[in-house]
Amino acid sequence: MAKTTTTKSTSSSSLNNKTLFDKIDSWGENNNNKLLFTFLGVSLFFSFMLFNARISEAHDDALYLEGGWRYVNEFPNYFYTQNAPLYVLFLGLLTKLFGFKLLLFKLFNVVFNFFAVYFFYKTFYKRIPFIVFIPVMIFVSSNHLIQYYASMTFTEAFYLFLQSLFFFWFFKLYDALQLEPNTNKHYKLWLMVGLFTFLIATCKSVAIVAVPVLMFYFLIEKQWKNVGFALGAYLIFKIPYELLVKLIWGSQNQFSGQSKILLLKDPYDKSLGNDDLAGFIGRFFDNCNLYLGKRFYELLGLREEYTRPVESQLQADKLQSEYKYLAFFVVIILVIALFQVIKQKNKPLLFFGLFTGAQLLLSFVILQARWDQPRIVLICMPIMLILMYYLFFNTVKKSGMGQGIYLVIVGIISASVLMSSFKRGSENLPIVKKNLSGNIYYGYTPDWQNFLKCSQWCADSLPANTLVASRKAPMSFVYGKGKKFFPIYSVIVKDSLTQQSNPDSALAFFAAKGVTHIMVGSLRINPKQNTGDVINTVHNIVQPIFQKYPDKLKLVHTEGLSEQSYIFEITK
Repeated sequence: MAKTTTTKSTSSSSLNNKTLFDKIDSWGENNNNKLLFTFLGVSLFFSFMLFNARISEAHDDALYLEGGWRYVNEFPNYFYTQNAPLYVLFLGLLTKLFGFKLLLFKLFNVVFNFFAVYFFYKTFYKRIPFIVFIPVMIFVSSNHLIQYYASMTFTEAFYLFLQSLFFFWFFKLYDALQLEPNTNKHYKLWLMVGLFTFLIATCKSVAIVAVPVLMFYFLIEKQWKNVGFALGAYLIFKIPYELLVKLIWGSQNQFSGQSKILLLKDPYDKSLGNDDLAGFIGRFFDNCNLYLGKRFYELLGLREEYTRPVESQLQADKLQSEYKYLAFFVVIILVIALFQVIKQKNKPLLFFGLFTGAQLLLSFVILQARWDQPRIVLICMPIMLILMYYLFFNTVKKSGMGQGIYLVIVGIISASVLMSSFKRGSENLPIVKKNLSGNIYYGYTPDWQNFLKCSQWCADSLPANTLVASRKAPMSFVYGKGKKFFPIYSVIVKDSLTQQSNPDSALAFFAAKGVTHIMVGSLRINPKQNTGDVINTVHNIVQPIFQKYPDKLKLVHTEGLSEQSYIFEITK
């Protein structure tokens, strides 16, 4: 009896000596399956709450859909080169198997997002403290933008799925090498790491950094043989793929199209020429400010997305100053976190930190700052948050008060992420309900409704052999039921004095390309408000033609009572 009492007393004392972080760790280990199913349930809940049945105004998702359709209908005369082709190839496969089914494509991305959450959980479970792991999983499973992409045909859901598998198999290989350093015994694991290195690099071009980062990681570990294995495991898949592409499509590759655009000073104005070294350095700092000083905080729900137009230079300078200091804070925290990981010899986190840092660095250098899309930094957010929370955790883990402060700060951020998703989900539900009931234009502003209805009119009312020039050709393609449109992304044959097209050259250009009609939309510059300012690329082509040859353009259709879209026929 006395012995039993002593045991209980010791056990009770041991529990009382545990810190708050220790208790959370114990709770997490005891509730592993419940946590996994909770995060998967949260992910599915927000995926459907934030489900979007439409096409994004950003138009890249429509570009991928059009690419997939063209793989099927123009094979083998078409190869997608605007960026990495893997997701577009996948859409082509779905189109071949099931036809062009937009909602089906979107549901596949919901599935990819679901398994991205699953494998991310499986990868980092018990690899990092639960007090770090849980808030990161809250972000991964509920972030509003991740869930937005879960139902859009962008590459993000597909990529996050492949990236989580890349992380998963890297850990498997790491564990195996710790137990048995003989690399030859782990060829199956090397093949899996090589496969997912190849897949992520073929899904997003920026992920090509995985190859040199893997080699660099084993180099600093002085595992010379593994440097070769890392490269070889990738090339086993890369070389046959490139040979197959060359055999079917000739000299095309995923970098041939996008590299020309990335070199330009302005992707929408080729006349400005290519950027120089100073330009690329400027890109880095501009992008760093935008993505780490603005988008990073927006993704955490800590600042509102700035959608109103900047009204003055003073206001613009103030915003840029804010972004600069906020970005500097994030960079400092991440650098300190990485040094801490090195000091603690946490080799897997070092690899993930290097991989994420390399992705950010390459993105910031090669992308023009005017694109400013949050998805550029979104794919790096989970590892960035692990590093930052882990640094915070190690700083306060021996202090009772510090642990309390950690919980408050991390709790506020997690609550902010959840609240942002709830807010957007509540706004989205009435829209998606209308879309799924048949009103495919509900949720768009009037300018977009008219533009897309005009695209549908072209498919319904113009002969099949007509070719219509459109500022958003891929979106016109989707809403035009697969009718091909000619893309206009910048003013063609621009006159250096007027900044508009030369009318004779423009007409000759359209004739050479087989363009028979031109669609002129009234797409807002400020998407939230009708200020009268519109994207005037096509206007700057059409207006000089009207001035010199008023009979060359015949109005054949008008869509809408305000913010109209027009179809003009180019007469002989």
